[in-house]
Amino acid sequence: MNWFHRINSVALLLCFIVVVFGAFVRLSNAGLGCPDWPGCYGHLAVPDAPHELTSAEQSFPQRPVEAQKAWKEMIHRYLAGSVGTLIALMAFLAARDRDGYLPRRLAFATVGVVIVQIVFGALTVTMRVNPLIVTTHLLLGLITLSLVWLMWLRGCAAANSAPAPATPLREPRNEREAWTAMAPAAATPITTAPMGARFLAAFALAVLAVQIFLGGWTSTNYAAVACPDFPTCQGSYLPRTDIATAFTLWHGAGVNYEFGILDSAGRATIHLMHRYGAGVVAITLGAIALYVLLRAKDSLWRRLGTALLAALLLQLCIGVGVVEMRFPLWLADAHNAGAAVLLLTVIALNFFAWRKHA
Repeated sequence: MNWFHRINSVALLLCFIVVVFGAFVRLSNAGLGCPDWPGCYGHLAVPDAPHELTSAEQSFPQRPVEAQKAWKEMIHRYLAGSVGTLIALMAFLAARDRDGYLPRRLAFATVGVVIVQIVFGALTVTMRVNPLIVTTHLLLGLITLSLVWLMWLRGCAAANSAPAPATPLREPRNEREAWTAMAPAAATPITTAPMGARFLAAFALAVLAVQIFLGGWTSTNYAAVACPDFPTCQGSYLPRTDIATAFTLWHGAGVNYEFGILDSAGRATIHLMHRYGAGVVAITLGAIALYVLLRAKDSLWRRLGTALLAALLLQLCIGVGVVEMRFPLWLADAHNAGAAVLLLTVIALNFFAWRKHA
């Protein structure tokens, strides 16, 4: 259990880094920095020797080597490979556990998601950053992060609730006292979830999942800069929009989607829908956080309510700041990190709400 939890902790940190760095790769237009997969111009690293560059130009004449972009893409692949290896190791340890302490089903499910994630990672390149493929790749990365986080929470909860043997204050005077002294001490007190916590936690997750999709769709369609002002969009509260085009999920397989293919109206529509979604998320999650804080009966739920409210406010501030500061890359990437933190907070809320003895 100790080794599993240590590996789980490292995998959790690396998985979060992969999600944030993957957003950085996408936002810096480096998703096709390597036009092939899993290598880069046919190499395990970015080609830099003269003969390697010559070979790369002959193999991919339409994609000359841009070392800066290529290294971003390859570092992301190296990090993702490291996370996959750690998750596979966790599944191996869980499979060998005969006592049922380790989360075997969660570990196997995570391996399955990672395998699908690898397939979509390859398709992201071969289908030239198709928005539907890239958005799915992003969502699968967040699902992987959520599953690793769930295993970590389960390990922490199991460790905190495990009973510890009591230490007798004096020598037992008879056989009955001897058996009583050997009995386990009381476990960690059971927490009490506020009334309706399960429904509220599940509803919060559903609302946030839709908003995360809208955020990914905004990014993969290069619609983040479609509305360069706030709270208006292109100087108007009612700009020209095109819902049908904006949310057409498939435009064909033979198209190069780099830098986007939608017109101004389509991109503005996607951006506005993401803004409206942010408003819904703010109201919903804010109300749930305040409800949890007001109805909390123990420190655990007070911490959960505070964490949810803090993560929500931080993400809203970053989102407005991205537009007001004219979309700096570091802040746009922080917006993706904030979304991941908010998701992990809502996952924790669901974990403790749905525990059997919560």
